[in-house]
Amino acid sequence: MENISVKPRPLAAKRKTVSTRTQLDRNNWVETAIDVLAKEGVTGLRVEVLAKRCGVTKGSFYWHFKDRQDLLEAVLERWKEGRIRDIEKTTTVAPGQELEQLHYAIEVYGASRNRKGMSIELAVRDWARHDSLAAAVVESVDVYRLECTRKLFVSAGLSDTEAKSRSLLLYACVFGLSLMHYAPFDANPGELKQRIADRIVSGQ
Repeated sequence: MENISVKPRPLAAKRKTVSTRTQLDRNNWVETAIDVLAKEGVTGLRVEVLAKRCGVTKGSFYWHFKDRQDLLEAVLERWKEGRIRDIEKTTTVAPGQELEQLHYAIEVYGASRNRKGMSIELAVRDWARHDSLAAAVVESVDVYRLECTRKLFVSAGLSDTEAKSRSLLLYACVFGLSLMHYAPFDANPGELKQRIADRIVSGQ
């Protein structure tokens, strides 16, 4: 009887699974690191923790990064790029629609639905309290945000001095609200936020 060779399919499937799991690029590591950062802060960004989350060995990490500091710098750069891209999208508007866009910016940044984004924001800011590089990145993002909204206020007819004050007030408000539990303070928190937005944008 002729011998028939049967390929060990389960073993082949296993090899394929392992191969798929280890095909991570630099972007995969950075995205995983950002997820961990949002939940555990910068202290959670340890190579062994990330490797376990990715389902690979620690050795594969060093194919893409020189060391942990290289990863941390990549995370900060990704956060900075994302925030700048976001504020540019939020503050780009046709002439004559500046006030409406400022209201939109307050609505977007003050929305409670973006919990993950706010968790990342707070984690990066906490990181910046004891790391000079993170502090410099946060400062550059803040200045860029303030400048974008300052331009909107100026285009809407405010003086540069008043535009700077309103821009700072806008961000102080939306980030402050994200840290507070204010719903019990007013019977209709939605209307309360709208009145605040009106005061910031129009001064009334």
